[in-house]
Amino acid sequence: MFQGFSEETTQFLWGIRFNNEKPWFEAHKQHYLDYVQAPLRELAQEVYEGFSAAHPEQPLMMRISRIYRDARRLYGRGPYKSHLWFNLRMAGEDWARMPAFWFGIHPAGYSYGMGVFDARPADMAKFRAVIDRDPGPMLALAQNFARQDRFVLDAEEYKRSKGNPPAPLDQWYNRKGIELTCQRPIDSLLYSRDLLDDILTGYEALMPYYHYFATLFRREE
Repeated sequence: MFQGFSEETTQFLWGIRFNNEKPWFEAHKQHYLDYVQAPLRELAQEVYEGFSAAHPEQPLMMRISRIYRDARRLYGRGPYKSHLWFNLRMAGEDWARMPAFWFGIHPAGYSYGMGVFDARPADMAKFRAVIDRDPGPMLALAQNFARQDRFVLDAEEYKRSKGNPPAPLDQWYNRKGIELTCQRPIDSLLYSRDLLDDILTGYEALMPYYHYFATLFRREE
């Protein structure tokens, strides 16, 4: 049962960030297994079970990151990750272009939210076309989003504007992707079981956005 992360969790993550080499990792591997991998897996499993019970109509898969980087993609970085995560996503080869829920932890903090891992330009163009044609549904979502303060719209914007819809749609229209993120520094919640409920209530608040983009990106124009 998930009981929270611990100071040992963040100590290990800082350690692997500044000592990203095999001898250090091997010397501290048990700390990784006990204080990082175990609570992350417990949290992921309970989030998955809670979400699935609330939304049996959404048969999502749960995936947890490995600490080992792909040796083919090191790009001068060390062989280990200091930012670990899990996600709840759709099955299938195209899952990365569909919305997914996620949680991530790194040395200085943690975050969770909903977004599209690999939004395609064609899908974002479809999004803009739908806003141009029928702005009402997205306008309601954008207005609700503007009234809350847990999540931020975190996706990169185009340097050259794609259009100028009225506020608050203008905050969404020129994005290269969709990423709704709750970002927090290390705090007492991270060390508590209450983190589980916080994530689940956050995912619930994001469900209207999940449904909108899942339907939009799945639909053939």
